[in-house]
Amino acid sequence: MKKYRFTDLQDTSEGHLLQSVLPGAYLSSGGLAFAARGERSHSNDGPDGRDYHVHNDCEAFVIVQGQGFMELNGEMHPVRTGDIVVVEPGEDHHLHSSEEDPIVTLWCHAGPQRHKNQRSPE
Repeated sequence: MKKYRFTDLQDTSEGHLLQSVLPGAYLSSGGLAFAARGERSHSNDGPDGRDYHVHNDCEAFVIVQGQGFMELNGEMHPVRTGDIVVVEPGEDHHLHSSEEDPIVTLWCHAGPQRHKNQRSPE
């Protein structure tokens, strides 16, 4: 896991906003998540219902509101508004939302191709 702030990003007017910290030419999937108070993401959604959540590529989380913890391979790391967390391939990760200040995150993956909705028709 790597953690950044917006001030750590390179100024860019081409490519994607996170290209200096998230490998891949294009943002290829993602979303905006509003976690409930005290919620833990991806509990027991691994193979055979195991409590294990990993990817083969990097995933970025931009904390746009609130605070909480990123659980990474069983260790807790505090996160707050303005943090950018990049989870490396193979790292088991779960986001914990604060009870007092629930977390809102923008999450995304990047890759060699644009999202399917943005590709040229074949």
